[in-house]
Amino acid sequence: MLFTAENILLVGSILLFVSIIVGKTGYRFGVPALLLFLVVGMLFGSDGLGFQFHSAKTAQFIGMVALSIILFSGGMDTKFTEIRPILTPGIVLSTVGVLLTALFTGLFIWWLSGMSWSNIYLPITTSLLLASTMSSTDSASVFAILRSQKMNLKHNLRPMLELESGSNDPMAYMLTIVLIQFVQSSGMGAGAILGSFFIQFLVGAAAGYVLGKLAILILNKINIDNQSLYPILLLSFVFFTFAITDRLHGNGYLAVYIAGIMVGNNKIMFRKEIATFMDGLTWLFQIIMFLMLGLLVNPHEMLEVACVALLIGVFMIVIGRPLSVFLCLLPFRKITFKSRLFVSWVGLRGAVPIIFATYPVVANVEGSNAIFNIVFFITIISLVVQGTTVSYVARLLHLSTPLEKTGNDFGVELPEEIDSDLRDMTVTQEMIEKADTLKDMNLPKGTLVMIVKRGDEFLIPNGSLKLHVDDKLLLISEKSKE
Repeated sequence: MLFTAENILLVGSILLFVSIIVGKTGYRFGVPALLLFLVVGMLFGSDGLGFQFHSAKTAQFIGMVALSIILFSGGMDTKFTEIRPILTPGIVLSTVGVLLTALFTGLFIWWLSGMSWSNIYLPITTSLLLASTMSSTDSASVFAILRSQKMNLKHNLRPMLELESGSNDPMAYMLTIVLIQFVQSSGMGAGAILGSFFIQFLVGAAAGYVLGKLAILILNKINIDNQSLYPILLLSFVFFTFAITDRLHGNGYLAVYIAGIMVGNNKIMFRKEIATFMDGLTWLFQIIMFLMLGLLVNPHEMLEVACVALLIGVFMIVIGRPLSVFLCLLPFRKITFKSRLFVSWVGLRGAVPIIFATYPVVANVEGSNAIFNIVFFITIISLVVQGTTVSYVARLLHLSTPLEKTGNDFGVELPEEIDSDLRDMTVTQEMIEKADTLKDMNLPKGTLVMIVKRGDEFLIPNGSLKLHVDDKLLLISEKSKE
């Protein structure tokens, strides 16, 4: 079946529905949702049920839109207070770490190409290009697994991995683009390569900061009667930031990530509504991107490069990623050996490498089809081997801790403009013995009970209300001054 205007909504709705149901099932067993979405796409693709989708250019465009939203949303979730202690090692991993991973893996691929039994023949520059497309990590699946198993990480590992995964895509993108230009121009000087990197970093960072500040200013100053339009206004800023930065020869992915950090760490109007909208949109585009990539690949073509791809994947997991991580973290003596091992293991390949692998295809680089199939195969290996064992490795290294509770059981949130805290408390038998009414409870000064939940019933509190064991109280109090 071909994708036409008549059947695209039908096919799309079926794919979305099946993906969410399959993803829900896999979530319980610690299987990364990304892997399941890819598999669903492959099952419906040309080697499965026969849906035909072969446009790498369309996939690249959808991937660009999806990554802009995903990186901006990831930036909004990145808190300065959490990343400040690990800012330097996180940035080193997302830049130097990506470069070293690409270098080590590229040299290994080149060495494999020279073997008589190998069915790939890639020169050194194309080998480095292949390695660069998959040099960034995707930790989104990792944290979905950790959340599903109520697991947190010691030693600030969680924010460090979030910072690395959110900020290392721009480096991989720049390496991919520069090497494509290098291959097509029959060589570039070292000065031109360094200059391209410098301009992309500088313009991308500056544009992200300035446009992020501008977005905050307009969101807080503009007066729109319909509050549902605020998230859409912000979405227009996301796309504008990427597009204008790219037009100025900067790194658009870096710009949207920094803009997201700026917006996420400042007060904005209707933050809850905007966060809910962006979270839903992020999931939608992740699913669309994964399904599309699953449809794009032809599994029988992957089998032709399976042996070589397997060796490259094992090298990246066992040698390439760990070697680059340990070298990058050498100056940071406070990071424990077990933490370094865990960071090395959490080097998942995801949708981003597959999207970047479409760039050589669109540019008609020699051997680009082999590059795409190898990257896709390695992504599956990484998700199966690393993605399903993240929580096990965290427990094995004694780095896991219970996930701290956030929010309250009532689902109530206060606007950030209100300088108060909300928390819930469950009434115990010991509390009842001391005081069985609200007026007799010894609550801290400045704390009030907003509502009482008894089973499925919500009660309006008053001083004479008799409390029962297991009643839940929603408390509001002044924020503690630190």
